[in-house]
Amino acid sequence: MATQVIMPKLSPTMEEGQISRWLKKEGDKVSLGEPLAEIDTDKATMEMQALASGVLRKIVINEGESAPLGQMIAIIGEPDEDISQVLSTAAKPAQESAPAPPERESKPEPEKAPAVAASAGDGNGRAATPVAAGDRLIVSPLAARMAAESGIDLRSISGSGPGGRIIKRDIEAVLESKVAPARAPQLRVVVPGAQKAALGASPYRDEPASEMRRTIAKRLVTSLGPVPHFFLTTEIEMDRAAEMRQGINALDPDLKISINDIIIKVAASALIQHPQVNASYQDKAVRYYERADVGVAVAIDEGLITPVIRSADLKSLSEIAVEVRELAERARSRKLRPEEYTGASFSISNLGMFGIDEFTAVINPPEGAILAVGAMAAKPVVRDKEVVVRQMMRVTMSCDHRVIDGATGAKFLQTFKKILENPLYLVV
Repeated sequence: MATQVIMPKLSPTMEEGQISRWLKKEGDKVSLGEPLAEIDTDKATMEMQALASGVLRKIVINEGESAPLGQMIAIIGEPDEDISQVLSTAAKPAQESAPAPPERESKPEPEKAPAVAASAGDGNGRAATPVAAGDRLIVSPLAARMAAESGIDLRSISGSGPGGRIIKRDIEAVLESKVAPARAPQLRVVVPGAQKAALGASPYRDEPASEMRRTIAKRLVTSLGPVPHFFLTTEIEMDRAAEMRQGINALDPDLKISINDIIIKVAASALIQHPQVNASYQDKAVRYYERADVGVAVAIDEGLITPVIRSADLKSLSEIAVEVRELAERARSRKLRPEEYTGASFSISNLGMFGIDEFTAVINPPEGAILAVGAMAAKPVVRDKEVVVRQMMRVTMSCDHRVIDGATGAKFLQTFKKILENPLYLVV
């Protein structure tokens, strides 16, 4: 009997999924529990296993297409079984069908070079095929950006993605071969009168949003609006923390302790001392957590994901450092399991490495607070009536006023600042 393969729920916040890659093709034998496809969820790329044995008779949702939870994406059955009745129930929403190559609204200047269309996703195809979409190159947004940054001529590349799409691995292959043709500098000839043609609205292209980007958009709408934010900022002297980091790394260079690792540990210690901040609003109750599960924001190509350091208050700096690196690497390759990026009791977002001095972050519901960390920089400050230079860092905590009052948040930051300025408190 034919079995419908439906889009499964692979993460707690998943509402729809995008087929990154089919691991079987139509006509292949399939066994119960065997990996059938790779699916891009809102946070990670995960394998979907077959829930029946037989033959993959029909793929309903192709690579690069999306489907909501519960929608049929394929059919498994016997080799000669009539699946027409089952197939007739597969109604793909028009808005979730394969994205057509986005087109410009207008072209102010004629171009002889083939146009480039950015396609959604960066899925892995099974065979390299030459681009054959008329005079248009089909390129994923990530691959297009990588090619532009590296000066690679996309017209010289055969895409290995679905339909000949040029994807990330195609660009990486060119870079590894070290024969990537550099883009020759082009001279723009300004013809009198030609400027008038460019005075209209700018040309543009629409690129389908990834599952992660759609989820980020939905969650931000449910955070900044319904959650009553307020913000507290303080400045912290980081000289002793920096000296401690340098000393630890000198003793054991393999540890590679970062300032962010120290911030995580200090935040966890402060959370245990201030349980009112280590809390979340739960409709008719306030939930207080007994351990500090600290989420650490990690930027990836398609957005932001927050791996969680469980029980950070009980872990050493070296344990935190190793775990953060390992989770961040798997986050960037979209290999995190749902339990590794959900359920934090408090989050930290650090943009200091990008030279950002100060910013405010949006709370990730249902957490009660998030700490935004700016850059550490040498500044003149007054100490004992003398002007001296110190390494200073500004942090801003966004608080959910349903859980945290102003004085409560201020006391937490006082403790956080005290420990970070005197990190020996961590060993007391």
